[in-house]
Amino acid sequence: MKKTFFLLLLTLGLSTQAFNKKSNNPISNLVLKIELLANKFSISKEAIQHAFNAYEKLKLSGQLLNQQYLTIADFSKPSSEKRLFIIDINKMELVLQTLVAHGRNSGTLFAKNFSNTNESYQSSLGFYITGNIYRGKHGMSLQLSGIESGINDHAKQRAIVIHGADYVSNNLIKKQGYIGRSLGCPAVPQNEVKEIIQTIKGASLLYIYAPSNYYSKKSKLINEPSLIS
Repeated sequence: MKKTFFLLLLTLGLSTQAFNKKSNNPISNLVLKIELLANKFSISKEAIQHAFNAYEKLKLSGQLLNQQYLTIADFSKPSSEKRLFIIDINKMELVLQTLVAHGRNSGTLFAKNFSNTNESYQSSLGFYITGNIYRGKHGMSLQLSGIESGINDHAKQRAIVIHGADYVSNNLIKKQGYIGRSLGCPAVPQNEVKEIIQTIKGASLLYIYAPSNYYSKKSKLINEPSLIS
């Protein structure tokens, strides 16, 4: 009887250790958190997977100084929806969700066309690292560096930045069914631009996502071996 009881305790102990090892696995936990974020906040699961994988790679390479926040512009959604998500990586919580514009030549309600070309007035997909705050013709603005060659690396010469715009508003949605469009910048509501910029400034990661076969094939960041798959 004692021998049977001892074996039962040993089995339970080994099972508990196995469970603890599994639950303490950061990769397993991250995959679970991605699932939860996608479901809870209705963000494209593919967008979150791409973004978190690139975040881990860029963090390891030392390119992200502001490691607390990850921003996703989910252009699989219409511009009438709040499709800009700022995620606190440390807490795995959504700290802000709001409207964001796409380029005027990318589409009307949905962004469907993308370009890295000057004066295309289209959005560019892919990963950006945020830079410094400056005051330009749109007021308080945030510099962006496109880090994907041939996809968005002309962002600086195209003056693609985050700025506030009056045309990114619920009033326009009520009137015409969609917000206004930019010349390619991810423009945000004027009354939220300061909070957004102050939160994600200083080398944090921004991912502008849309389902695109061209981007999926060309992006090295999402095609290199994943750290979380």
